[in-house]
Amino acid sequence: MPIKSIENFNMSLKKRILIIGACGQIGTELTAKLREIYGNNKVIASDIQKGDADLMNSGPFEIIDAMDYDAIQDVVINYEITDVYLMAAMLSATGEKFPMKAWNLNMNSLFNVLELAKEGKIDKIFWPSSIAVFGPTTPKTETPQRTVMEPSTVYGISKQTGERWCEYYSKRYGVDVRSIRYPGLISYKTMPGGGTTDYAVDIYHKALKHKKYICFLNAETTLPMMFMDDAIRATVNIMMAAKEDIKIRSSYNLAAMSFNPEEITSSIQKHIPEFSITYEPDFRQAIADSWPQTIDDASAREDWGWEHQVTLDEMTEIMIGSLKEMYS
Repeated sequence: MPIKSIENFNMSLKKRILIIGACGQIGTELTAKLREIYGNNKVIASDIQKGDADLMNSGPFEIIDAMDYDAIQDVVINYEITDVYLMAAMLSATGEKFPMKAWNLNMNSLFNVLELAKEGKIDKIFWPSSIAVFGPTTPKTETPQRTVMEPSTVYGISKQTGERWCEYYSKRYGVDVRSIRYPGLISYKTMPGGGTTDYAVDIYHKALKHKKYICFLNAETTLPMMFMDDAIRATVNIMMAAKEDIKIRSSYNLAAMSFNPEEITSSIQKHIPEFSITYEPDFRQAIADSWPQTIDDASAREDWGWEHQVTLDEMTEIMIGSLKEMYS
């Protein structure tokens, strides 16, 4: 076995992973993937409340409040954790209803894990950012990696601030923190979690259940989106990348596809011809209007080899095929 392969093998043997916020939309599927890769007992799931049966039965689980530093530290020490994935957050639409709760959760949880890494108690952190860091003054098409960022939501403000702190802890203290700016994420395995892009999940459920959907965005609202399998693969791959390949320590742009409600409706109608959509935009329209339409993710592709795989029509086929049983 080559020396590099031996080193990687030995590192994987020592790896112990803690996922904070494992019961959320991304955390559930990330936990399953990491347990598949590293083994069930090496991936400790945690959240403020218990998850579904699959999550609970497949490996260790701990009740943790992401804002409780001592509780996180205890689990880190007890399980000899090397890597932490901090997935706990209050998303955009929910955050607008509870701004201070969103700020406190999103920021204090990040400081907790950054401080643990600064103190040498963990080796590596994954922290997700979002396209919500951009704002109405950001270029809408092919949004650059480095550009104007004037977010207009509490969620976006907290994510932009978090990016600055990640970069600071990396430069000032040598913390190995890695991040990607998720676009809207679509999955059949978990229900929407309070995000503005969640219409693109809910629409499949309503198409199968009612054959119609009332959309809270207008027909032309184009947003960057990604099928969850691609997002999980990106998350795993950036954490597997060599430290020297991670050149951006704030957060990487990440892209796959962009579409609007009219286009996803057309994709669904290829499978459910009678499906119809009507539009009743609400407060989430202003949030969506402040976000980019397409993303330039050349840095992620060049630095650590990011490539997306799933197109809109492929995603629609998977979503409808996977959800059919629920509504049959």
